[in-house]
Amino acid sequence: ASLARTPSAPASTARWRAPMSSYPGDDDHFALYIIMPFISGLIGYVTNVVALKMTFYPIEFKGIPLVRFKDQPFGLFGWQGIIPAKAGKMAAKSVDLMTEKLIDVKEVFSRLDPAKFTQAMEPGLLQMMNDIVDETSKELIPTIWSMLPIAVKGEVVLKAMEESPAFLNDFMEDVKENIYDVFDIKHMVVTNMERRKDLLNHVFLEVGKKEFTFIERSGFFFGFLFGAIQAVIWYFYQGEWVLPVGGFIVGYATNFLALKCIFEPIEPRKFCGFTIHGLFLRRQQEVSAQFAELNSNKILTPKEMWTSILQGPKKEVFAQMLTRHTEMFVDNLAGVLRPLVIMYTGAPAFYRLKQKIALRTMEQLPDHIHLTYDYTKEALDMERTLREAMQGLSFTDFEGVLHPVFQEDELKLILVGAALGAAVGLFQLFVLFAFL
Repeated sequence: ASLARTPSAPASTARWRAPMSSYPGDDDHFALYIIMPFISGLIGYVTNVVALKMTFYPIEFKGIPLVRFKDQPFGLFGWQGIIPAKAGKMAAKSVDLMTEKLIDVKEVFSRLDPAKFTQAMEPGLLQMMNDIVDETSKELIPTIWSMLPIAVKGEVVLKAMEESPAFLNDFMEDVKENIYDVFDIKHMVVTNMERRKDLLNHVFLEVGKKEFTFIERSGFFFGFLFGAIQAVIWYFYQGEWVLPVGGFIVGYATNFLALKCIFEPIEPRKFCGFTIHGLFLRRQQEVSAQFAELNSNKILTPKEMWTSILQGPKKEVFAQMLTRHTEMFVDNLAGVLRPLVIMYTGAPAFYRLKQKIALRTMEQLPDHIHLTYDYTKEALDMERTLREAMQGLSFTDFEGVLHPVFQEDELKLILVGAALGAAVGLFQLFVLFAFL
């Protein structure tokens, strides 16, 4: 039947008939045109689901890393999720936007009350200073320390316990005033996100959960519409390129349209009595609350912040600041005994004593700083700060806080969907439709 229909047709991979003559689709089974929109809908759904999975997974590169490209998910040969592959870059951009529009680090740390901070840490502080003074004195001035009556030693220890709160109070005032000198919030977040890529994934997946569900489901509906158009084209023209190209277009367009629906229009617009607004933007109040909760409980935590201060790139400045206050603490502690100690040991030895006490304090502080976590979390009130700041942003600024973080990788997401759509189109041509 096919040969009878095409004796005069030019040699080609396509079947074509002019109007008023039989069409290439006349001999096809009617079911073919019924299922084509559904197949395209399935292509749209599957490609969107797979593209999203490839955006977040695998967390680490899977494959044979013969060649890797910095901050890129692909390599020779293998794949890493787009977001995990660019964890550091995305985290850096996120922090920049956060500190520009949402929080002032110095203002946040100014909420710490040194007196309450000292009270929270007092149990560990008193024991720490008591042990440090006793151990250091035995090590550096053993003769003088052994000669002192027990009552005098007790007075020194008691004096240390009395002076410790004032020492920590003054020290925390200095830390608050010079927080930018001792704390690098960008380094903290970037380092943690590069180390815990799963956490970055978790933040994006939770905050955009509803939008990602929309991307998956919309793939079917957009794909169905394109499939109906594809069926009409296939009836009149059955070139071998139609199905692969159609699959490419479906995969590309469904991802493109889904992303556009999420972030555009930025401002609400009226159209035929309906309000059109980006799906993500219309959830600003809800998203802000989720974003603030996740960041305050998982990323911007007292533990991470104090770890960064004590061990981060500015730890030397912090140590110098602590040393200054510790030396003043030792001078106050020595009191009237200071001239006697210097006379017996010499000024250099007394200086070494102060340095040693400062060093021991820096070494032991991480063992006791956890006592302040609850108070620090309460005082900084990071969750409320972030939530209220985000909820108060204009739609334009709100879109600018989160969208730019992964905006440059949207094209990768779209192209992944397009490539998968083209592959399914080839499957349709050489397997499914060939069989039908």
